[in-house]
This record gives sequence, structure tokens and C-alpha cells, in this order.
Amino acid sequence: MLAEAEGICHNADMVKIVLASDSHGEREPLRKLREMYADYDMFVHCGDSELAIEDMEGWICVLGNNDFLYGNSVPYNRVIEADGHKIYVCHGHMDFLSYFHYKPMAKRAKDLGCDLVFFGHVHQVSDTMEEGVRLLNPGSLRHNRDLTDPSYMLVTIDGDMVSVKTKTYGTPRKKGWLDKLIEWLMKL
Repeated sequence: MLAEAEGICHNADMVKIVLASDSHGEREPLRKLREMYADYDMFVHCGDSELAIEDMEGWICVLGNNDFLYGNSVPYNRVIEADGHKIYVCHGHMDFLSYFHYKPMAKRAKDLGCDLVFFGHVHQVSDTMEEGVRLLNPGSLRHNRDLTDPSYMLVTIDGDMVSVKTKTYGTPRKKGWLDKLIEWLMKL
């Protein structure tokens, strides 16, 4: 079913993936997701866990800009396969020059024969197309910069069909005065 070392999953029916990123030192969300989705085929983390490699057991990981505890044991990027799809997994800090300009990352994925990209770094959920490649960012398990609640994604691959559900992690936070001020300023 899953050869985790190579990140290859061939499933007769479909492949179910938990996609997370930017947990920044939080162990509990990663443990909880593994429990909640124990029947899923892959658990992919797009960097900035800030944890030791032992804490990331069961997760396919890449190196983020804050991952100093991994040493040389985790790559900056990797290509995994799931049900006929090649997926380029990266944190993003080495793959695009500025936030929300993803063309270089999409081009690199395309050059590697990938039709999907899983990435993090920007702490904001996105599901976009660039250069014919679908780019998925689950946001952050700790805090999203666009004031949305912490999040992750559930990705289901069934042949040509790739479906994505964005899920909130934890209880929704209450908006404070600063959140309300920022919302008001953004309306101007």
C-alpha cells in the first residue's frame, strides 16, 4: 500500500492524504491528526515543524526555513507519487522569490514531471493553478497570517480526480480589537 521511505502510494481505490505545514514547535496537532485520520494513506508536512526528526515519525517532511533540528536528514524538497500523480513537496522559501508569485515553483514542478505542488511558508490557505500545475498550501497549524483559524487540508486522489477539503484545526479563535481594526482598514 504505502512505501513511506519513497513516498509512493498505489491504492486500488484512492489515496487519502493529510497535508499540513508550519506547525512551529507544536507536537500535539501532529499527533492528533495522525489519530483522527489513522485510516489515511499519507501524512505530508511542508516544513517549519521546528521539531526533531523523531517527533515527525509517520510524516513525509521537507525542510523549512526554521527547521534547524533536522540537520541533513530531511531534504528541502522531494517528489512523491500517489495514484498516478507526481507531487512536488517543498516549504516554498527556496522555490519562489516573493509571496504569492509562484510561477518559478510551478515551473520547477512541471520540469520534474509533477502535476501537483504541496507547499507552506506563507501561512495562508491556497488552492491555485499556475503553469498547468495545481498548487496546494494548507495554511499553518499554528497561526494563519490572514487572520483565519489554523488549518490543514485533506487531499483525496482518485485517478484524475483530486479533491481538497480545508479544515480548521482546534477551536475558532475569538477576534480581538486588533483583528477588527485590520478588517476595518482592509475595507478602506
